[in-house]
Amino acid sequence: MARDVEKMVAVGLIWGSTNALIRRGAILWDKKSGNSPSSSHTSQKLHHKLISSLTDLLNLLLFWQYSVPFLVNLSASATFFALLNDAPISLAVPVTNATTFAATAVFGMLLGENTHGGLALLGTGFIVIGIWLCIT
Repeated sequence: MARDVEKMVAVGLIWGSTNALIRRGAILWDKKSGNSPSSSHTSQKLHHKLISSLTDLLNLLLFWQYSVPFLVNLSASATFFALLNDAPISLAVPVTNATTFAATAVFGMLLGENTHGGLALLGTGFIVIGIWLCIT
């Protein structure tokens, strides 16, 4: 059981760190490509919009700052589903999601996102205590 909890925490850490990196990659891609949500043309025909959206998606997936963390995140998802074969879902989901939330907050702060650092660290501390209560 302890080994399963270690895997759950590892998956949560990977998800949390890659969440922050994916967000950063998307922001960098937006800056590089000059895309913004308001730049879409409402007068375009449907097939032009579809082709434009697919081209944007392909270009985003080819942007390594986005795609590498995305692929690592997906790998952690596959690991999580494999973990559910042996671990009770009533333990796996809270531990993994809580760890993901805490890791996203910490990695976001490390990447320079504007957050309330003290409150984020306090919340992360509560999450760690909650995980400890779940596994003991």
